[in-house]
Amino acid sequence: MTSKALLYKRKILKELCFGNVLSALELSIRIEKSLPLTTRILNELVDEQILKESGYASSTGGRRPQRYSLVAGKMYVVSVAMDQLVTRIGIIDLQNCDISLSQKYNLVLSHNDASLSTLTKYINGFIKKSGIKKDKILGVGIGMPGFVDVDKGVNYSFLDHKGESIPAYIEEIIELPVFIDNDSSVIALTELKLGSAINTKNTMVINLGWGVGLGMIINGKLFRGNNGFAGEFSHIPLFENNKLCACGKSGCLETETSLLVVIEKAKKELDKGRVSIIKKIPADFEEACNTIISAAINGDQMAVELLLNMAYDLGKGIATLIHIFNPELIVLSGRGASAGNMLLAPIQHAINKYCIPRLSAYTKVIISTFSKSAELIGGAALVIENYDKKHSKQLITLLNN
Repeated sequence: MTSKALLYKRKILKELCFGNVLSALELSIRIEKSLPLTTRILNELVDEQILKESGYASSTGGRRPQRYSLVAGKMYVVSVAMDQLVTRIGIIDLQNCDISLSQKYNLVLSHNDASLSTLTKYINGFIKKSGIKKDKILGVGIGMPGFVDVDKGVNYSFLDHKGESIPAYIEEIIELPVFIDNDSSVIALTELKLGSAINTKNTMVINLGWGVGLGMIINGKLFRGNNGFAGEFSHIPLFENNKLCACGKSGCLETETSLLVVIEKAKKELDKGRVSIIKKIPADFEEACNTIISAAINGDQMAVELLLNMAYDLGKGIATLIHIFNPELIVLSGRGASAGNMLLAPIQHAINKYCIPRLSAYTKVIISTFSKSAELIGGAALVIENYDKKHSKQLITLLNN
């Protein structure tokens, strides 16, 4: 198979990932190749049982065009969603973006010299447990906290590998292409490719979790800044609260708005004898978040107050984003977004108070439809986004099976 033929097939498969159903004409426009060439490649992929014919598009006056989609169970991605305490690994069928299997691992990243080797062991074991052959897996996409240099494959905050490439280390052991990015950038990629930010130019995606991350979509593309470290929303100094932040400074946005802070405040309220349906905060971070958010959704006064106060303080930071970037859309995502629409009113209240009306009037704030699954889905999007970098061997193997 020629390199050009592989390239064209890769482009077509990339366009049909995540449940897309497209005609030969639509695909020829997207990959910028002639209709006869595109049709020939599509027929080859159908013969190879990677694509299938999926009905006809609406007629515009002539013959209704045949549409095509991926065959289920043919192309997978392993996705890894990390925060500082919990790592979740999932396997995603690219035909419909279905998370067919996932598993949670407690993996502390701070002050843990074995974190990278442990992560690699988890990924390798998960792939074996899934029962899916590696020749059907296009790669591994990892979203992780910290200062991530995508080009060098280095995380300057966690998973220390003495300045060497993290993907290269994992690839050598699991024998699959690996891509890494900051967790908030991965979540923003989810919204850009599959969610609320499709067809938007300027969108801010806030990752509300252990900290408060930010993924920025500028002019329709993911913006990472000069060194890839843009989006440190957590560390805008907004409060005179004398609280030390994880970054070493005090008064950062994160010191009042992260879910870790909400958990600590809930514990203090319960210790003071506050009446609540919550009797004890679980030691596990994810379980603690779920407990508080579930209680708030069920009307628990303490939990509601904690989340509303957090959302109002978050709104102060969002007002700053609006002043600087003038975005058309702000999407709340990550684990905290599962609290839903109760977050919107206090955020809007803060925006109304702290933001210039002429600017805020043109910005809409919404809750992501992905919330807790955003980073896992984004890991798959990360692999597809980089499909042209390391996948030639994987694609040849796929087409030969």
